[in-house]
Amino acid sequence: MPRKNYIHNPKPIFNPPKNKRKISTFIYYAMKKASKIDVARSHLNCTLIPIDPKTGNILPRFRRLNEHRACAMRAIVPAMLYYFDIHSNLVQASIEQLSDECGLSTISESGNKSITRTSRLINNFLEPMGFVTCRRDKTNSISNYIPKKIFLTPIFFMLFNISQSKINSYLFKSIKTSQKLKKSKNKKLISFSDIKVISKLDEPSARKKILNTLIKHYTASELTEIGPKGLKKQIDIEYNKLRKLFKKIKK
Repeated sequence: MPRKNYIHNPKPIFNPPKNKRKISTFIYYAMKKASKIDVARSHLNCTLIPIDPKTGNILPRFRRLNEHRACAMRAIVPAMLYYFDIHSNLVQASIEQLSDECGLSTISESGNKSITRTSRLINNFLEPMGFVTCRRDKTNSISNYIPKKIFLTPIFFMLFNISQSKINSYLFKSIKTSQKLKKSKNKKLISFSDIKVISKLDEPSARKKILNTLIKHYTASELTEIGPKGLKKQIDIEYNKLRKLFKKIKK
């Protein structure tokens, strides 16, 4: 086979799943920043000292990434960001899932899947360079295979010029918003006058009235954090509370 044809899918790209997960404003921001920079040609790739994660020994400096590995890195970086949890630094996806969604997995003629291209990129480049750290958790499973967990480091975000202080700032705002939401759950969101109005409405109109009340109660950033599903859940909670209240009043 000619050398130029030895790589399957020479131009991989990350394709998020159809059942898209809710991602934070920080991840939107980070993915946008990453899309504007060729992460595979970052100056960090030439200046960082690679370290063997197992022994701690300094490894020979990597040469410029060949184009096939560079293309794999360009696909895997947004995929890792998409599944990143800022509170734990964990990429909430397996190496196999990342490989599949980036078009880096291959299937042999016998039907066996290979994720070698992805695992080598992570094990032989991203981890030694300090962009990620990997860990296998102990388990009581009889299986010998324990999937790796991938954690992004501050150096990973330096690839597209996001500092640790920027991450900390978002994290602080996120925690503050979460605390506000917890406090608001213990407060009465709907006034007595609103309750009197809602008691005379049919269900769709009552829910709409509750929605408008919630929108006025929360700030724009809090509504973004809650998301459509969270808002619907809050409407259900408030509506069910009022139904129980109305039943008591009628008795």
